[in-house]
Amino acid sequence: MTAESSNPKTGIMAALRQPSAAFHKDQLAALGQWLLAHLLPPVVVLTGLMGLWEILCSMPGAMLPAPSQVVQETWELIVLPFYNYGGNDVGMGWQVLASLERVAYGYSMAVVVGVSLGVLIGKSTWAMRGLDPIFQVLRTVPPLAWLPISLAAFQSSNPSAIFVIFITAIWPIIINTSVGIRNIPDDYQNVARVLRLNPYENFTRIMLPSAAPYIFSGLRIGIGLSWLAIVAAEMLIGGVGIGFFIWDAWNASMLSDIVLALIYVGLVGYFLDQVVGFIGRRVTRGTSA
Repeated sequence: MTAESSNPKTGIMAALRQPSAAFHKDQLAALGQWLLAHLLPPVVVLTGLMGLWEILCSMPGAMLPAPSQVVQETWELIVLPFYNYGGNDVGMGWQVLASLERVAYGYSMAVVVGVSLGVLIGKSTWAMRGLDPIFQVLRTVPPLAWLPISLAAFQSSNPSAIFVIFITAIWPIIINTSVGIRNIPDDYQNVARVLRLNPYENFTRIMLPSAAPYIFSGLRIGIGLSWLAIVAAEMLIGGVGIGFFIWDAWNASMLSDIVLALIYVGLVGYFLDQVVGFIGRRVTRGTSA
């Protein structure tokens, strides 16, 4: 009999370690399966696309830069995203933050006004018949078509860009909110009458929770449209912003800077979509998209 087996304390500790080791082993196995199922496919596809891009753009006569050339020519922008040399000569991080600030203002106003109008249209047949045809016409106007009107009205580029974001994001919010309000089951309204809920309690306890999946679907569409609109608007209004950076790089024939900016645009747009989607799933307990 060994000293370890004769010591009761040592035997107990060894017994406790065995389940823990098995548990960690199962955790590692589950993590490995998740990585294989979710991370490996996009990595493989992205590696293949990058390799194809490198081959095609390294050929003689290629007009676009290869990935290796992009990294080489934009290395300072990658490693120093928040440099500031004065004026509009600032890093990519400041450009993105300037665009996000405009999006935050315009999108927030679109959420407040869009949800309010959506509730009104969803609850009132008269409002739906009066406002819905107008909204259906206005929502088909391209976002940049509003820019000259907003510039004439505000006489300034920054509020004009915010208005373009607002007018772009508001339509899916209105439409989805009104659909959600109209689809509230009658039983819910009957419960509100039985409980004698006042209008505020009916709105917060019955209407909003029931229509939340529809509302957040509209919010998710709206944030994507907002990011698309600000990038396009900034190309025309100038100043600091990722859209202006892309247009300025085009005028300077710096294609590698444009490629890097497009990568930033895509990553930020994906991040915004995931944030709104995450909030929607938490609020609706997984019933929203």
